[in-house]
Amino acid sequence: MNNLKRRKLRAWLTMIGIFIGIAAVVSLISLGQGLQTAITGQFASMGTDTLTIQNAETGFGPPGSTAITKLTEHDLKIIQGVNGVEFAVSRYIRTARAEFNKVVQFSTITNVPETQAEREWLYNSGGLKTEQGRLLKSGDHGKIVVGKNFGGNDAFGKPIVVGKKIIVEGKEFEIVGILKTSSNFFLNGAILMMNSDLKEIMETGDEMDMIVVKVQNPDIAEETATRIEKALRNDRNEKIGEEDFSVQTPLDTLKAINSILSAINIVVVGIAAISLIVGGIGIANTMYTSVLERREEIGTMKAIGARNSDILSVFLIESGLLGLVGGIIGVVIGVGISYSVSLGANAAFGSNIIAFNCPTSLIIFAIAFSFSLGVIFGAIPSYQASRLKPAEALRG
Repeated sequence: MNNLKRRKLRAWLTMIGIFIGIAAVVSLISLGQGLQTAITGQFASMGTDTLTIQNAETGFGPPGSTAITKLTEHDLKIIQGVNGVEFAVSRYIRTARAEFNKVVQFSTITNVPETQAEREWLYNSGGLKTEQGRLLKSGDHGKIVVGKNFGGNDAFGKPIVVGKKIIVEGKEFEIVGILKTSSNFFLNGAILMMNSDLKEIMETGDEMDMIVVKVQNPDIAEETATRIEKALRNDRNEKIGEEDFSVQTPLDTLKAINSILSAINIVVVGIAAISLIVGGIGIANTMYTSVLERREEIGTMKAIGARNSDILSVFLIESGLLGLVGGIIGVVIGVGISYSVSLGANAAFGSNIIAFNCPTSLIIFAIAFSFSLGVIFGAIPSYQASRLKPAEALRG
């Protein structure tokens, strides 16, 4: 400890690589786990009773789904007749021309079901709540609800508030509600209108972009998905593995998202590990220098009876302390970064988009790892110090 105090500047410079690396690892893993926790929570709130049917390789862009083979009313009726399906809802995601205050913007529009049960289920599963006004209800033809971005959007030259009228694809609609900020970025910039209004202005015919299904019991979601696949496959005369559609459960989507997040975590932690290696090399360099500077001290210790193991322990503890202190500082910085980013993101989006999640096991592992790193990189210089002969060391 006294040796480290005498060489404060060198000690701090040595620890920079350690605590930068540990801070990066802790903050990135913590944020990644927090994001996974938030996403898992959102899927849990949506429930496991929802299935999504869309055509394979579907993308969205003007004027809507880019799938070659569209889903139709015929497919909807087949799905509605499958055992285990409580109800099936057609969904549209289209890009439309919106005009307000003589300014034109292109915005995403989506439909709201006509029946009350389907509409309430959609509102609850999507977590839709209004900041101003209300949500759409039965008979609200010619009325719309807009995302939060519209309420604070100056792109139209003046603020959009409840009661104002906006022209969508040449037809005038009254705004009855503005949504609260959602963690679903799509909803923040979307226009919601009744199903019949959207079909009329976009001239969709019997085509739809996707079909969302509510199953009768979450326990039979997987079984119901299999039945739907079989029904559509038989209707389209397709073989297993050659389907031009997909049936996804929330668990499927959650697994895919978690796989992506895990891969990202591995990459970013790998990048942060480079800083740890640099920090470890810095410790080795510092210990080599320390051994050279303290040769006489080593010789004196050996002359009065210190064993090789005593000298080895002194230098290993010193290098371990460099790693330990660097790790503790890194953990504090990493936790602070993670908490700040989580707090800032949640405040910006008005929802728990990133949950703060920094488990004790991660903190303990990070500190233990940094201490071990110090010991490992200080091992060779420490060993060389322990092997010095007293007479040779005393000569300098």
